[in-house]
Amino acid sequence: MADIKIITEKCVGCKLCVKACPFNAIEMQEKKAVILDTCTLCGVCVSSCKFEAIDFTKDEVQAMDISAYQGVWVFGEQANGVPADVALELLGEGRKLANELHETLSAVLIGDQVEDAAKTLIAHGADKVYLVDDPSLKNFNDESYADIFVQLIQEYKPEIVLMGATTYGRSLAPRVSSRINTGLTADCTKLEIDPEKKILRQTRPAFGGNLMATIICPNHRPQMSTVRPKVMKPLPPDDSRIGEIVRPDVTIPADLKTRVLKVVSELCEMVSLTEADIIVSGGRGIGDPKNFAMIEELARTLGGAVGASRATVDAGWIEYSHQVGQTGKTVGPKVYFACGISGAVQHLAGMSSSDTIIAINKNPDAPIFKVANFGIVGDVLQVVPALISEFKARLG
Repeated sequence: MADIKIITEKCVGCKLCVKACPFNAIEMQEKKAVILDTCTLCGVCVSSCKFEAIDFTKDEVQAMDISAYQGVWVFGEQANGVPADVALELLGEGRKLANELHETLSAVLIGDQVEDAAKTLIAHGADKVYLVDDPSLKNFNDESYADIFVQLIQEYKPEIVLMGATTYGRSLAPRVSSRINTGLTADCTKLEIDPEKKILRQTRPAFGGNLMATIICPNHRPQMSTVRPKVMKPLPPDDSRIGEIVRPDVTIPADLKTRVLKVVSELCEMVSLTEADIIVSGGRGIGDPKNFAMIEELARTLGGAVGASRATVDAGWIEYSHQVGQTGKTVGPKVYFACGISGAVQHLAGMSSSDTIIAINKNPDAPIFKVANFGIVGDVLQVVPALISEFKARLG
């Protein structure tokens, strides 16, 4: 069992360990260091002590037997029986990974009356679909879905599990990974198999998109990732593909702490923000909440979705569901219009993977122009109406 204690005879009262402790769990008593009950056994203080006056015993961690884990799994996220685009994108990427490992590609499909969706997943590359179909699972509930997913992992032992970095995936993935005691890499933009070690290399943006970090999970299984929508490409559907639909014997939890009473879709949300090819976002630079009407009109003209900066959401100008950024949604459309958005690093973290970024701002020194492919320096209240007029004329 892990334990830590001060060797009183060696302690000289230098206070280096007190300064080193990130949890303020060491204090001086009678010129000797004393470890408090708030100690988390992180061990940072041990290396700070120059007099070897701290005795630290770590727990012995037993190595996990990973040899039994095989196959690539994709969470078949769906709504009303229709697979989400990100699920099909992950099947396309999962197919590549499974082929490199010479293993099968499977999808996990949970819902009510979703057998047709299982056939769609097979057409897009799945060799096998684990189908859990029950009326109580019609609406997504992270509590029940996580419990079922954990049961399936424990029974069938996949090597890799991929989920979309969507509202549902970001809620489900950490619940599952913590239950099975494995690592989870969030918001990945690239996945590849290490040619020598045959483990998953998971790459994701870090430090507001200024650095790309590649993460591995060598000692635990499954290797879990959430992947940003619109980053991977789906395979063309092949309706002639034949796959296996497995109906596993699972226990569907009945005693839930939360229940979905009603699912409400916003009337103005014509296109899903995370799946849109075109997004028009507004920031505080539009000047007034009523000016979101022109943002919505431009989005509607182009068949896109409406996004927003955190500042406008915090000000109550628009609903949180439209927020793009580190604390909102991560998007990767083909075209992203940033209207009156200065370009704070938190916002850039949520949209920097867009194919084309068009920035409109009257401040020529706004940070958004550093990441934009095209920039318009001007009054957004004049530029956006002009764009609407021109697009309407050209698109008929």
